Amino acid sequence: MTNTIKTALSERIEEVERRIAAACERSGRSREDVNIIAVTKYVSLETAEAAYQLGLQHLGENRWQDAKDKWEAISGKDSGKGSGQAIWHFIGSLQTNKVKDVIGKFTYIHSIDRLSLAQAIDKRASQLGITVPCFVQVNVSGEDSKHGIEPEQLPVLLTELKELSSLRIIGLMTMAPYETEAEETRPVFRALRELRDEMNKRELLSEPMKELSMGMSGDFAVAIEEGATWIRLGTILVGKEG
Repeated sequence: MTNTIKTALSERIEEVERRIAAACERSGRSREDVNIIAVTKYVSLETAEAAYQLGLQHLGENRWQDAKDKWEAISGKDSGKGSGQAIWHFIGSLQTNKVKDVIGKFTYIHSIDRLSLAQAIDKRASQLGITVPCFVQVNVSGEDSKHGIEPEQLPVLLTELKELSSLRIIGLMTMAPYETEAEETRPVFRALRELRDEMNKRELLSEPMKELSMGMSGDFAVAIEEGATWIRLGTILVGKEG
């Protein structure tokens, strides 16, 4: 079974790499500028382990309850930072009462959308003696079903986050609406890039934000063309089970 899984994964990875390279070429970007997060929330532990063994070092999960077994198997139960080289990204909405479970195990947090959450992360990170690189999630599309702060609220939140010494705000994250045609997502991705650039010009943080976490299975090529530095790929890369 494992060989079958690895064969299918290898083929998908090759196809995704081809599409990333093409998007980079179209937009005049270097392939090294784009990082892949393999979103393993819909697949088994066996598939997640196979993905990691095939070189997908960055693994993304939405909920600690679902990620726990995979994290323990791949990164080790006894090491808060993981005993291997897997790098975990928490990409879902994070409840404040789950911060204690996530911080110290997940290197990156992609979903800061309120000050109270950031303060809880900062407190836990300070207790562990670490600094957590984070993204602020922005609801660029304005959809009620999407998490994230509204763009006009971002300057105030960034100013508040600057005071939290155990957080490092490295970029912005968004989710585009589902569209039949990926091209229709372009305005959302472009708006996030422009918002990041505007915030950097205003120097609201101690250092400029360089990262953009945007683009999923159906629209990642467009996101890359608009400046994505992290793309979150589930179905198209690791598949979907169950």
